[in-house]
Amino acid sequence: MASHRFSHRFRYRLLLLLIISFETTWRLTSADPNDEACLKNLRQNLEDPARNLRNWTNSVFSNPCSGFTSYLPGATCNNGRIYKLSLTSLSLRGSISPFISNCTNLQSLDLSSNQISGDIPPEIQFLVNLAVLNLSSNRLSGEIPPQLALCAYLNVIDLHDNQLSGPIPQQLGLLARLSAFDVSNNKLSGQIPTYLSNRTGTFPRFNASSFVGNRGLYGYPLQEMRKSKGLSVMAIVGIGLGSGVASLMISFTGVCIWLRFTEKKMAEEEGKISQSMPDY
Repeated sequence: MASHRFSHRFRYRLLLLLIISFETTWRLTSADPNDEACLKNLRQNLEDPARNLRNWTNSVFSNPCSGFTSYLPGATCNNGRIYKLSLTSLSLRGSISPFISNCTNLQSLDLSSNQISGDIPPEIQFLVNLAVLNLSSNRLSGEIPPQLALCAYLNVIDLHDNQLSGPIPQQLGLLARLSAFDVSNNKLSGQIPTYLSNRTGTFPRFNASSFVGNRGLYGYPLQEMRKSKGLSVMAIVGIGLGSGVASLMISFTGVCIWLRFTEKKMAEEEGKISQSMPDY
């Protein structure tokens, strides 16, 4: 009787172990439907004139990962999920699909040094694990979506060398983990958010190099640079005015001396004439 119970328990545990092993294997070899939608739509929105993404096909999207192995160039997998996309310097055009938000396990998105245009999709806010966002050196336009502040794990936001306009969202200053921030060389305007320029001791959280190249931006740490430029202009104007006044003074003095000399000479001539006149 005891041996029968032991045999029954053993079979039950063995069956349970087989089910868990099968489920784990299935998860590692089957694509997550969200990842599939993410990759498929991202590829559809991007133009690839150099054919660097020729292996990004529907058949691969249905099974892009095998555990930690990726079958897609530029993609990195972790436990069967896409967790990193790095498509840099591939001459890509087109736009960023809002379906990028379906890659919910994504921790790093790097599409830098391409020719991608259009807006930054606010749907990126749903990438709650995102730590690195690098969209620099593209042709992105529109405003920086304030929804990026909902990606609480963001360490890096690099958007330099685009055509982004409007203000820098105040909410980005609330990202406590943010250690690298660069929006230089865009068309941004307005005041730099206080929480992005706060001093740590004697230094700002992010220095002027993070903000330069945006004519409409102002406030610390840029204001120090602009004050210096303003003083230089005032100094130039002052020098010009000073030079003008000095020239006038010299000219006026010269005229006065010339008039006195002329009067003296005329007086001498009149004296000579009166002496030479005969008496009657």
